Parts: sequence; C-alpha cells; structure tokens
Amino acid sequence: MGWDVRLLDGGEILIMTKLSVSLSGHQTSISLEREFVDELQRIAKDKKKSVASIITEIDDTRAPGTNLSSAIRVWILTQLKT
Repeated sequence: MGWDVRLLDGGEILIMTKLSVSLSGHQTSISLEREFVDELQRIAKDKKKSVASIITEIDDTRAPGTNLSSAIRVWILTQLKT
C-alpha cells in the first residue's frame, strides 16, 4: 500500500492510497481516497474477509466499462447504508 498526497485548489489536501491486488491472475493497482480504504478495511474485518477477496467480488460483479475504483466506492457506500 502506498500513499499519494495531493494539494487541491483551495488548499484542501487529498490523500490517495494505492492498493495492489491480483485479479484473475493479473496484478493491478487501485487508487482510492484514504477514507475509502479505511472503510474497506473495516468492512473486510467485520465480514472476516480479506480486502483482496472483497475487491475480487466487486470486480466480478461490476458492470462492463465501470471503473473498478468507482465500483469499490459505490460498494462501500452501499454497505454503509445497510
């Protein structure tokens, strides 16, 4: 896991996290905001699953053409609502 700190217009600091996972045998990197990574890790712990297994499930069920990072964010928000 790596961090990328960005300064946005207006002085807001955005901290992005790069996650490396293997999907269908291929290594891929996913960039998410730190807050989403924190929630993903919390949800994985609650479900007694690995972050990688959850990302694989999301990847397997996302609509064609949907960005994986976006699909993960929507999945996390859906989990928080249930």
